[in-house]
Amino acid sequence: MMATGSFFAKCKRIPHLASPFLNHLITRTPNPIKQASSTSVAVLHCKTVSLGSREYHDGRPRGPLWRGKKLIGKEALFVILGLKRFKDDDDKLQKFIKNHVLRLLKMDMFAVLSELERQEEVSLALMIFKVMQKQDWYKPDVFLYKDLIIALARSKKMEEVMQLWESMRKENLFPDSQTYTEVIRGFLKYGSPADAMNVYEDMKNSPDPPDELPFRILLKGLLPHPLLRNKVKQDFEELFPDSNIYDPPQEIFGVR
Repeated sequence: MMATGSFFAKCKRIPHLASPFLNHLITRTPNPIKQASSTSVAVLHCKTVSLGSREYHDGRPRGPLWRGKKLIGKEALFVILGLKRFKDDDDKLQKFIKNHVLRLLKMDMFAVLSELERQEEVSLALMIFKVMQKQDWYKPDVFLYKDLIIALARSKKMEEVMQLWESMRKENLFPDSQTYTEVIRGFLKYGSPADAMNVYEDMKNSPDPPDELPFRILLKGLLPHPLLRNKVKQDFEELFPDSNIYDPPQEIFGVR
């Protein structure tokens, strides 16, 4: 060991002998494990922040569950998490609403409602909407009703849909074609064609001209009910004379 040390010491004092020999000994080969890990980090789609030669994750939530923090304030995020946490305990939920939800600013309350609808927490969204209706700044808005009704209909909460529907009509608001479409589709999936026809009759009295889509959904969903379907078919042919309707063979449903 002493001989080796003295050899390297002599080489350091002689530059033209030290450089080719020492460079060969000292130069390290690249570590394949580190190369593989750095390659895998580059493949990931997580945003990293460079700090000198080091990189680290910025810590923001990822995935479709949450919108970016810039779109939702801290107070709104806190309220959403609290509502979801206490949704199975009515006493704690009501206390949380009183202490935190009622303190939200108007825009934060809108953000909470929108995010709950997007996460399909429709029961909580309906609760927040009822809180909003009691605020001094609340004004009837058909788009608020539309988003919540569509979210409830897609979750097959049809009783809640009809409660909102009646509330909307009391405020002299008419839904648009998309709302009619989703509610009619929801009642047909729910197994209630009579309620779907009630919404259809309401649609015909709407001041806005109807679209083809809700008619076609009814014509398809009412195939097992030929009497109701024929009524919708006649209306469709009067309103859209240039459109075609597919009628399956009647033997499929036992009608001869």
